[in-house]
Amino acid sequence: MYIPPPFRETRLDVLHNLIRTHSFGTLVSQVNGELIATHLPFLLDPARGEHGTLTGHMARANPHWQSFLQPELEQSMAVFLGPHAYISPSWYASPRNVPTWNYIAVHAYGIPSIVDNPQRVREILETTVRTFEAGSPNPWSTAGLPEAYIADMSKAIVAFEMPITRLDGKRKLGQNRTTPDILGAADGLLAQHDSNGDAIAQWMLEVATERAAPAP
Repeated sequence: MYIPPPFRETRLDVLHNLIRTHSFGTLVSQVNGELIATHLPFLLDPARGEHGTLTGHMARANPHWQSFLQPELEQSMAVFLGPHAYISPSWYASPRNVPTWNYIAVHAYGIPSIVDNPQRVREILETTVRTFEAGSPNPWSTAGLPEAYIADMSKAIVAFEMPITRLDGKRKLGQNRTTPDILGAADGLLAQHDSNGDAIAQWMLEVATERAAPAP
């Protein structure tokens, strides 16, 4: 990912929070010399490894997981895309500008390995359910399902974990522009009443606030 210095994000807590918030990512690997991508939800354990560890699962019928068995396994990349929005030049305070796109993204690199232990697989599945049901007023659980059914369903997936060896973070929020330009673009986004634009506008307002804060 191309990251000009003003847009680079290196704070581990910020990167982890972005992964959790935008946890439906894209895993990209090589299978027989060709790239393959799978879109799936990830769990993050921030305490395992220097940069944390990702876990997930995919359909056994998906050939992607077979790449994890290659003797000379190369790194995979998990892409997490946050909010993004078109920026109109008409919103800037400065003259003579061109359109751009502001966005937030995190790339996590590592070597995935298959989780074979049935108990560990079950833990990954249960944690996935608890994580994504947490915001529901009536959270669903596997408690009402027969054990035999859960066992059969577990055989239809392949669980994996990927210790993160490198994290690249990018927050393209107009940090290379003047504060009036940032504020003008944020106002323009908020006027669109779009969820992506609203989210990017809030991040841009944080950038403007950080600039105005007195040095410690």
